[in-house]
Amino acid sequence: MAGQVQLDEGVLDYVRSVSLRDDEILRDLVNETAFMPSLNAMVTMPEEGQLLALLVGLTGASRVLEIGTFTGYSTLCMARALPPGGRIVTCDISERWTKIARRYWERAGVGDRIELRLGDGAETMAALLAEHGPETFDLVFVDADKTGYARYYEEALTQLRPGGLVVLDNTLYFGRVADPEAHDADTEAIRALNAALHVDSRVELSLLPMADGITLARKNKAQ
Repeated sequence: MAGQVQLDEGVLDYVRSVSLRDDEILRDLVNETAFMPSLNAMVTMPEEGQLLALLVGLTGASRVLEIGTFTGYSTLCMARALPPGGRIVTCDISERWTKIARRYWERAGVGDRIELRLGDGAETMAALLAEHGPETFDLVFVDADKTGYARYYEEALTQLRPGGLVVLDNTLYFGRVADPEAHDADTEAIRALNAALHVDSRVELSLLPMADGITLARKNKAQ
């Protein structure tokens, strides 16, 4: 049985050459973020953005919740994949970075599909639950502070419809989750979440070894 292919730059370039279907707007957003040396690792990889768009379509999602916006690449990808009348609520704590996001959303013509809420992610989720009740979202994408992931995940399950999908980014966390010497708070938080998800009978589960680790957790329809 063949093992996992190691994705060096040559293989990654090949994957993108035969799979990636980005455009000038998405490339410009990536390039603008690349000039932020301490933050450019936070931007969603293009192939992950394309996967998120595919997942929106596959799940038939019309109501999407995103925790962690940054400069809005993943938001843009998912917004484009929404059906007519679909909407994505995205939240972040930074007005500075989301100003960049808004500019690209408007340029792509999807600004009317996106509701941006500035503030703490957990507080935003609590407000949404109070406003709309449980089981109102079809897909929740989490890409925010790692120590908050466990709480975001639990809130996401409450707000997802049965059969809905939670997508968690960075669940390999630069490979540090497999390093026994790594004990920083972020790594420990992701490591603990991965272990908890492994035995969570409320969901179907797959951790994809692409990008920085992408976990898909589908809420069981019986829940």
